[in-house]
Amino acid sequence: MKVIPVPAIAGAYLFEPTPHADERGFFSRTFDADVVRSVGIDPNGFLQDSVSRSRKGVLRGMHLRSGLGEAKLVRCSWGAVFDVVVDLRPDSPTYLGKETFDLSGETQVSLYIPAGCAHGFQALTEYADVSYRIDRTHDASEDVAIAYDDPELAIPWPLPAAFVSERDRQALPLSAVLQNTR
Repeated sequence: MKVIPVPAIAGAYLFEPTPHADERGFFSRTFDADVVRSVGIDPNGFLQDSVSRSRKGVLRGMHLRSGLGEAKLVRCSWGAVFDVVVDLRPDSPTYLGKETFDLSGETQVSLYIPAGCAHGFQALTEYADVSYRIDRTHDASEDVAIAYDDPELAIPWPLPAAFVSERDRQALPLSAVLQNTR
C-alpha cells in the first residue's frame, strides 16, 4: 500500500492499495493498521464505520463537526465520486487550502481527512457507495454544514447538483461558519 501526502491539506493522506487482479476480478487490502500508523495516525482511534449510497448527481457536503472535530478515512467502494476537502483549522499551515479527488471502486483509494476539515462529495455514477471510518461517535449537536455552492469556496462540482438534502440547501456560507467558530 502506497501513502501519498496531500500537499494542499496538512495531515491528509491518500492510501493507494495494490490490487491483485486476474481473470476472476481483483483482491485488494483497503486498510492496513501498520501503514496508517506509519504516518502518525492511531488505527485504534477509529470508533465507527458508516456507509452512504448516493445516486448520480447527489451532492453531500460540505460537512464538518464543531468541538474537537472529526477525522475520517473515506473510500468509494462502488461507483465513483468527486470528493472535496477544505482545511478549516486556523492554526494549520494549509488553512483554507482546498483539494479535490476522484475516488472510485475501481481504485479503492482511501482518503484520510484530519479533524477540522470540511468534506463533501458528488456521485458521478448511477450509484456510488462511500465508506467512512470515523474517530468519534456521532453527536448531531456538533454537525456543521457549509454551502456547497459558496462562491468563496468555488468548488468545481462536475455535475449539476441534482439532489441536495434540506440541511445542505440551508447551509451557511463559509464566512458565517468561520465567524461562528471563532
